[in-house]
Amino acid sequence: MRSGKVLVLIPLSADCIASLQDTYDTLVSPKSWPEVDVARDGAAIRAVVTNGSRGLSAVEMAALPALELIACYGAGHENVDLAAARQRGVAVTSAPGANSDTVADHALGLMLAVARDIPARDRAVRAGGWDAIRGARPTLTGATLGLLGLGQIGARIARRAAAFDMRVVYHTPKAKPDVPWAYAATPASLAEQSDFLVLACPGGPATRHVVDAGVLAALGRGGFLINVARGSVVDSAALLAALSARTIAGAGLDVWDGEPDFPPALLQSPLVVLTPHMSGRSPEAFRYQNKLLLSNLAAVFTQKPLQALVG
Repeated sequence: MRSGKVLVLIPLSADCIASLQDTYDTLVSPKSWPEVDVARDGAAIRAVVTNGSRGLSAVEMAALPALELIACYGAGHENVDLAAARQRGVAVTSAPGANSDTVADHALGLMLAVARDIPARDRAVRAGGWDAIRGARPTLTGATLGLLGLGQIGARIARRAAAFDMRVVYHTPKAKPDVPWAYAATPASLAEQSDFLVLACPGGPATRHVVDAGVLAALGRGGFLINVARGSVVDSAALLAALSARTIAGAGLDVWDGEPDFPPALLQSPLVVLTPHMSGRSPEAFRYQNKLLLSNLAAVFTQKPLQALVG
């Protein structure tokens, strides 16, 4: 079982790392590729653990001639060079649906937090304020939820929105005839109809900067942007300009293009609620992802079928 090595390129829990090290010769290098002594270890690495944000490039794959598996810890795989993996005969797996409920819950939390201005009012109360911060704020009930993306996460957000009597509209590249929600033909049309525009689409080149200045203008002064997808989906400069000019009502962001570095203008904006790319993180999600990861690694090292293959 210890024949060959496993390379971990992302932070994992201590329990997960311990489980890997109990079974495999495990190399942990979550910060940068050069930390790995490729000349010494590359020929023995049979599996790489990564995620959609970190990915694995064709150049990196070429340095690992024994590579058989790229295991993405989570649903995303947008920065894995799938064409290079196919060419080299390397399997790619992910964990679709592992954290869908957690992300959907977090999206609703961000919607409530930014609409009701909960973080700022909590700080004000603690500082002795009261009357000055008791002004009326929008709520979710009866509002229109626009979903950019309607996969497992988007559908779960839509179902949760039903508890708030929200009208749901969605945009995907093609309409889905089997869902009960209204379809918008373009992202701008979706934004124009939305009180809350929630991004729940995959990352990658196909969705890069889909939310641009035009979409934000369509969202308008009463609209809130919620991003639990990928930072790359939003044109950051356009969003900063919209927040500065107050041409949208606010934003709840779990992700940012360039995280964990945030521009001061974003950190200082009173219209923004930020969380540290944690929408998919819960004990339940981690347990599922750990189980799937260990199962797929065992499959590679014992020549058994893999689960949740990509492509």
